[in-house]
Amino acid sequence: MLRKTKGILVAMFGSVLMLAGCSFSSGDSDGATGGEKVTVDVFQFKVEFKEQFDKLVETYEEENPNVDINVKTVGGGNDYGAALKSAFSSGEAPDIFNVGGPADVEQYKDYVVDLSDTKSAEAALDGTLSSVTVDGDVYGLPYNQEGYGIIYNKEVFKEAGIEPTEIKTMDDLEEATKTLDNKKKELGIEAPFALPGKETWVMGIHLANAYLADEFDHDVMKAYESETVAFEMGDQMKRFLDLQNEYSVQPTLSLDYSQQVEELFSLGQVAMIQQGNWVYNTIYEMDTDLAENNIGLLPIPVKGYEGSIPVGVPMYWSLNGDSSEEEIQASKDFLDWLYTSDQGKEFVMEEFKFIPAYEGFDSSKIADPLSQEIYKYAEEGNTLGWVFMGAPTSWTTNKLGVYMQEYIAGDITWEELEQKATKSWEEPRK
Repeated sequence: MLRKTKGILVAMFGSVLMLAGCSFSSGDSDGATGGEKVTVDVFQFKVEFKEQFDKLVETYEEENPNVDINVKTVGGGNDYGAALKSAFSSGEAPDIFNVGGPADVEQYKDYVVDLSDTKSAEAALDGTLSSVTVDGDVYGLPYNQEGYGIIYNKEVFKEAGIEPTEIKTMDDLEEATKTLDNKKKELGIEAPFALPGKETWVMGIHLANAYLADEFDHDVMKAYESETVAFEMGDQMKRFLDLQNEYSVQPTLSLDYSQQVEELFSLGQVAMIQQGNWVYNTIYEMDTDLAENNIGLLPIPVKGYEGSIPVGVPMYWSLNGDSSEEEIQASKDFLDWLYTSDQGKEFVMEEFKFIPAYEGFDSSKIADPLSQEIYKYAEEGNTLGWVFMGAPTSWTTNKLGVYMQEYIAGDITWEELEQKATKSWEEPRK
C-alpha cells in the first residue's frame, strides 16, 4: 500500500495516471525540527552531476546547520535499481531515493510518501507528474527534463563535407556514416560511432524507446497498462542498432559508457554517439572547446517522426515513509529549497545544467548548447514520448538490453530477440 505519511496507508495501488508544507527558508536553522540535528540519507542515480550535487549539499548544510545530508550515488555502469532494492532489504533504506515511473511507484508502494503538499509539486510543469500520481496523490518530484539523440562533432562533420541539417531519414544517416567511415583516416577518427554495447540501458532504454513510443501513442501510462509489446517498428530498431554496431569502435560489447563519452567522443576518436544532454558536463571537463563550440544533436531517424527527439523526465525523487517525521519534513524542505529557492534554482541551471521541469525558471539561462537544442525541440513540440518507464520492472535493461547484447554477439536472431522480449513483457503482466 502507498504511504501518504509515516504510518498512514492508502488504498491498494489502482489505476495510475501519467506547497504549502512547513518549509523553512534558506538560513533558518530551526526549520521543522525545532533546532535538533536531523540526518537525511540520499540515494541517487545520476553520476553525471555527482560533484555538483555534493557542492549543493555543502551549501545547504552551511545555511541549515541543523541538517546533515549524506549522499550515495550509484549509476553509470552500476545497476541503481538492484542497489536500491538491496538497501531496502538490508535495513539501510535511504530517506530520499529515486523512482523511474509507475512500475517503480508500485514496487515501492509500501514506502513512498505523498508529496502533494510540497512547493515543488505545486511548481512542477504540466504533465511531469502524471507517471508518479496515484488517485491524486503525488509520489515523486521530477529531477529535470532531458532529451537524447545522436550527438555529433560539428568540426568532423564539416571536414567530411556533411551537412547535418540534411540528415533526416535512416537512408541519410547511413550515407553520412559511410562517408565518415571512408574518410576516417584523414579525419583522424577510429570509427564513425562508439556503441557502448556493455551498457544495456543505452540500447534497451533509449534506443528502443525511440521505436516503441509510437505503438503506445507516446503515453507512458498506455505502456504501463499494456499486456504486450508488438515491436511494430522492430525493423527500424534493428536497422539503427545494426548501423551503430557495424560502424563502431570494436568490440562493442566491451565498450562502456565511460569509454564511449570520455575516451572516444570527448577525445575526438569518433564522430557520433547515441546519448543525451546529461553527457555535457563530462564532455566539458574533457574538452571545453568541443563542448562549447563543436557539438550538436541529430534526431534518431524514426519513420513518420523525422525531426523529433525523445524528451521527458529521467527520474523522480521519492521519500521513504518509514523515515521519522522529522526526516521526512527535512527531506521535503531540502527538495523544495532545491527547486523553488533562488540559490537552488541557480544550481539547477548553472551547475547541474538541467532543463528545468518546474515553473519559475528563466529558460534563457539554459546553460549548454545540447540542452538549448533540446529545449527548442520541446518548445516547438517536436518530441517523442518516454514510454520506457511504463515497461515491466527491469524489462528494458535486464531483458531487452540483454537480448540486444545476445543479438550483437550472434547468439540469437532479431526474430528471436523480439519473441523473447515479448514473452518477458507479457509474463509479469498476466
